[in-house]
Amino acid sequence: MLGENHALILEFPEYKQKIQQLGENDPHFSELAAEYQALDLEIRGLEENCVPTAEERFSQLTLRRAELKSWLYQQLLR
Repeated sequence: MLGENHALILEFPEYKQKIQQLGENDPHFSELAAEYQALDLEIRGLEENCVPTAEERFSQLTLRRAELKSWLYQQLLR
């Protein structure tokens, strides 16, 4: 769905408390979560505003977001 918000807390509501805890106590998690959030905002902005973007660039952005989401989820499972 275009323009869908993929914030971590919305993607994994059952881990809301752990996301907040790791964000406060784990600098690496916090850094990657911030990168994930920034990418999500950028992707949504491109989608919602119909900004012309090269397919390769858009694919790179969405792939990086997926990689970060996977890594962050693995940290939540620990």
